Amino acid sequence: MEKLSFINDKDGKLIDRICMRGISYNQFQKALRNRDIKVDGKRTNTNDYVKSGQTIEVYYDIIKNQFNILYQDDNIMIVDKPRHIEIEGETGLASILGVYAVHRLDRNTTGLILFAKNLVAKKSLENAIKNRNITKKYIAYVIGQTNFKGRYTAYLVKDSNKSLVKVYDTPQKNSKKIISIFETIKNEGDKSLVDCTLVTGRTHQIRAHLAHLGHAIIGDGKYGKNINNKKYNEKYQLLRCYYVKFDKMDDNLKYLEGKEFKVEKNFI
Repeated sequence: MEKLSFINDKDGKLIDRICMRGISYNQFQKALRNRDIKVDGKRTNTNDYVKSGQTIEVYYDIIKNQFNILYQDDNIMIVDKPRHIEIEGETGLASILGVYAVHRLDRNTTGLILFAKNLVAKKSLENAIKNRNITKKYIAYVIGQTNFKGRYTAYLVKDSNKSLVKVYDTPQKNSKKIISIFETIKNEGDKSLVDCTLVTGRTHQIRAHLAHLGHAIIGDGKYGKNINNKKYNEKYQLLRCYYVKFDKMDDNLKYLEGKEFKVEKNFI
């Protein structure tokens, strides 16, 4: 069992003051049930408001597959998401961390994911994403030699019943325009490492767009070919969000403008 001890620096609800220190929502709830939280030396099992200057102690269990919280403040959290985990749902990252999801990464896509800690920040982040004021870059290994350099436009149709999308060169009924920036980093025999930047952010956009261009991501069982995935012994798509930049934010999150966050360009 681990111990976290700190002097509270701001008035607020107990859960917010503790979870912003990196403890997950589930860890907080368990500590609360077991009366393993002390405020000024007194045990509590109530999620009360605490005042600045009070001493908070928490005894908590380590949860398997701890997540790397790259950055957090009172409004947002940026997490390096591992494989095999959803964003939403009871066992998703948003629930575990006690935060609001503002965009998505597929279950087996790794990398940087943004969360909001309050409803004001949630609205600000969602508006920034909608208005293309947050830059997100990905790295992917794809089948075949490529010579990507620039913007690629296509049209995406979502099939909710089959949980997939289809991409076309021309507009289709119910289609939405997609724009992706692809740049070849290097060719390695019969595969290529590609840098991907989302201009629009549609469901499965990078995966489906690359497959449409004839270069499916290695390991992608939905948009790639099993024969290629078996060749490279990859069961999951080699796609990772490695970079996020806040280009333009409203007054609520103005302090984030210009900030960049990066993680390693690997696929673990």
